Amino acid sequence: MDTVPLRQIRAVIAVCEEGSFTRAATRENATQSGISQHVAAVERTLGVKLFERSTGSVKPTPAGLRYYKHCVDAVGALEHAAEEARSLAGQVAGELRIGLMPTFTRAVLAPVLNDFVPRYRDVRLRIVEGYSATLTGMVMSDELDFAIVPAFEGTIGLKSRLLVRDREMMISGPRAGYTPLAPVRLSQCAPLKLVVPGPDNIRRRNLDTYLQSHGVEVAAMLEMDAMIATLEFVARSDWVTILPSVISVNDIGRGELIVNPIVGPELHADFVVIQPTRRTLSTQARMFLERIETEVANIHDRWNAAIKPRKGKRVRP
Repeated sequence: MDTVPLRQIRAVIAVCEEGSFTRAATRENATQSGISQHVAAVERTLGVKLFERSTGSVKPTPAGLRYYKHCVDAVGALEHAAEEARSLAGQVAGELRIGLMPTFTRAVLAPVLNDFVPRYRDVRLRIVEGYSATLTGMVMSDELDFAIVPAFEGTIGLKSRLLVRDREMMISGPRAGYTPLAPVRLSQCAPLKLVVPGPDNIRRRNLDTYLQSHGVEVAAMLEMDAMIATLEFVARSDWVTILPSVISVNDIGRGELIVNPIVGPELHADFVVIQPTRRTLSTQARMFLERIETEVANIHDRWNAAIKPRKGKRVRP
């Protein structure tokens, strides 16, 4: 059987992931006609139609989707072999582009950088803070090596793995009157004035489902996709917000923000690492992720110690 050249395989991958010959050409620094010719050549070699073409869109056939998945695995294996060779040669160098939500930049990132940067001076770090939609788009367009975002439905061109399941906390200021670190049952609180992320934020769907399913009364709702502004506003008002524990661990004992674990039942958020399906993580990326996982585990240990059952401590309903 004739061998399909790697450049043609990459063209098939790009068209499948982009859903467009034009966007695939832009991604591969090629012309649209060149990408189309590569795909047509693969179809002739295989004797199989890989894509259904229509005005404005290109969709893989069942055979095309299966071929794409095998191609991604093959290209990934080649990249993994190259990374292993560099790792065995002791080379931890090059660029590392990471996307993080404010959930991870506020408390997790600084200790990770404090450990990683002095150890790997030959790694050029670029860290982008943003929300899930922006970071996902940047990973898809190959602007980031990986990003950490809330778990979501899979999509062609991305692969993901669970990084952490984190517990959600209610955050308020002193004016709201809650006892620091005492468990709070939201359904038993007075109607909440609640700051939430916007409707396009993945965490918003989970919050809405929880509020509706457990009879939580909301007196007023303010949508805000601005983490620093949210925390500043909550600290100065009687409004509250709900955030993962990893972002609020440094607020323990400070008094500017009051943190309460949510119970009856608990509320959790799953966060995943996403990366382009066609790429393998570099050695420096794997090491950075390992350091993030270690720091998240340390934060969870701090929380477990801080909110262990305490007699006589009750939250104001």
